[in-house]
Amino acid sequence: MKHQSALAWLLPPIFILSLVAAGAGLFHQSPGEAFSYTNHREETVTINGQGLYYYDTVSSAAQMQGNDLVTLVVGLPLLAISAFFAFRGSLRGQLLLTGTLGFFLYTYMSMATLASYNSLFLAYTAIFALSLYAFILCMMSFDLNTLPRAFSGKLPYKWIAGLMFVVGSFLSLAWLGRIVPPLIQDQTPVLDNTTTLVIQFMDLGLIVPLAFLGGSLLLRRSAWGYLLSSIMLTKGVTLGLGVSAMAINMARVGVPDSLGIMIPFLVITILNLVLVIILLGNVRQTG
Repeated sequence: MKHQSALAWLLPPIFILSLVAAGAGLFHQSPGEAFSYTNHREETVTINGQGLYYYDTVSSAAQMQGNDLVTLVVGLPLLAISAFFAFRGSLRGQLLLTGTLGFFLYTYMSMATLASYNSLFLAYTAIFALSLYAFILCMMSFDLNTLPRAFSGKLPYKWIAGLMFVVGSFLSLAWLGRIVPPLIQDQTPVLDNTTTLVIQFMDLGLIVPLAFLGGSLLLRRSAWGYLLSSIMLTKGVTLGLGVSAMAINMARVGVPDSLGIMIPFLVITILNLVLVIILLGNVRQTG
C-alpha cells in the first residue's frame, strides 16, 4: 500500500485519541442535574448539566453519547481491522480503511464544531486533522487506472448507485424540509442552542454531493465511482448506526418522538451493510 509509512504514524494516535474522547463522553461523570435555559434567540432548552457534555442540551448530549458508543463498538474495531489488512496489501482492506477514516473525519469535524467547548477540544481537533490527512493519503494510494478491473462484472453497480441516490435525496429532503419553511416565514429553525445548523451544513455540503457524484460516476463505470461508492457505503453504515444509537439514547433521556427518527436510518444501515458486503465480495484483486 502506498504511503504506508506515513499512515503507520497517523493511525495509532487517531485510535488512541478517539478511544479517550469517546470513552470520556460515555463514562466521565460529574455531579449535577439538567436545568432550563433561555438563550439570546429566546429559545428555551434543557441543558445537560453533567458529565463531559455539561453545557450541551440534553438532546445534543444524548446524540453525542450515541455516537461515542458507535465509535467504540464499530469505528475503532473497523479502523484496526481494515488497517491490518490494508497494510498487508489487501485492496478490500484499503477500501474499508478509506471509508472508515471518512467516518472519523466526519465525526470529529462535527464534535470540534458542534459540541459546547469542553476539556477535549484539542483532542477533537487533533483527531479531525489526523483523519483528514490519513484520508487524503489513502485516497492517493489507489491506482485509478487499474481499479475498475479489480471488481467483478457481477457487481450490482446500478443497485449501489440507486441506494446512493436514495440516501442523497433523503438527506436533502429531510434537511431542506427543516430549513426552507422557516426561511420562507422569516423565522429561525430549531437550533437546540447551537449557533447554526452544523450537521445540516456537513450533510448538504459533503455527504449529499458525495452520494450523487459517486452514484453518477459509478453508473459510468468510472474508477472514481468505484472509490467514492466504497466510501459512501461505509459512511452509510456508520451514519445509520450512529443515528439509531442517538435515537435510542434520546428516547432513554425522554426526548419526544426520537424513536421515529430511528426507522429510516435502520433501513439505511441494513441496505448499506448488505451492499458493502456485496461490493467487497466482488473485489477480485486483493493484493
